[in-house]
Amino acid sequence: MKELRLRAVVLAAGQGNRLRPLTEFAPKPLLPVQGESIAQRTLRQLARLGCEATAINLHYRGDDIRQHLGDSVDGMPLTYSPEEQLLGTLGALGPLEEFLRPADLVLVVNGDSLCRWPLKRLVKKHRKSSAQATLLVSRRVDPGPFGGGVRLNEDNHIVAFRGPAGATEKDRHRVFMGAHVFSPEILAEVKKGQPADFVSVLYEPMVARGGVVGAVETKRAWHDLGTPQRYLEGVRDWVGRGLLFRVGSQNWVSEEAQVATGVKLRRAIVERDCRINAGSQLQDTLLLPGARVGERCRVSGSILGFGVVLPPGTSVEARLVTTVRASSSPRAEDSVVGGLVYSPLVPEGQ
Repeated sequence: MKELRLRAVVLAAGQGNRLRPLTEFAPKPLLPVQGESIAQRTLRQLARLGCEATAINLHYRGDDIRQHLGDSVDGMPLTYSPEEQLLGTLGALGPLEEFLRPADLVLVVNGDSLCRWPLKRLVKKHRKSSAQATLLVSRRVDPGPFGGGVRLNEDNHIVAFRGPAGATEKDRHRVFMGAHVFSPEILAEVKKGQPADFVSVLYEPMVARGGVVGAVETKRAWHDLGTPQRYLEGVRDWVGRGLLFRVGSQNWVSEEAQVATGVKLRRAIVERDCRINAGSQLQDTLLLPGARVGERCRVSGSILGFGVVLPPGTSVEARLVTTVRASSSPRAEDSVVGGLVYSPLVPEGQ
């Protein structure tokens, strides 16, 4: 039997506007999660799946992404596709026509979402089905903040992509997680070089014509890291699940970080090149690379950004703390003290 040729595209061109000011220091796909960038974690999963090659589209700070990821990940070659203008999720595949041609199946994954993707199951289910495309959808995420989510019928076929209108009692609402697989033939009618979105330009018309777009449901934790609050929650969840069987451990501290004796940490994530001085207490907090915490500080439910130096005795609660950048202006709700910007972290729905 002919071996399946699987190629992937990781979407990494977005500007991360809702994550600012964090994305002024690093593009969204390069934000760290327990010592590795978001994009790196997804690429490693694609390599383990057996993808023969993966393409990455670039726009915002594309050179940073290319430099960080290099030419391959775990032996899987990488191809880069720079975009002078953003082409959208579907339009991004236009310049990759030659790259995708040898593939039997194409797997597209958002490069800014965090998940231990069940990609093997997604591909297997698609190959056994009659669907033209198969999408990974979440059973555990509330569809409300995502416009009601997609709607599935009894056959696990998607019958609507937006809102609850026309739902039957047997239909189920799920959230599309940004991973999907299909045969490259379905891209034949897509106009090259024009911005386009998968859902509105390809999938909705396909369903309207009677085509089959399937879905694979999963309960796995998935995080759309679109805002600083979601990023913090996603990292805490990822690390917490990884530490689940390590009795007595609630924290993750990089081997390249320094934590003084007597520092109290509770559900804290400390990335590389950070330093926490004596007498400080951190709870439910993420320290990004290069952050420094002075003596006797109290930090709770917060993110300390790249290179932040927190003065001794500072108390911080539910804030994103970043250094002042000339490229940005603090918002009305921000406060600026001693060269640091304190932005409120607001839980989803508040």
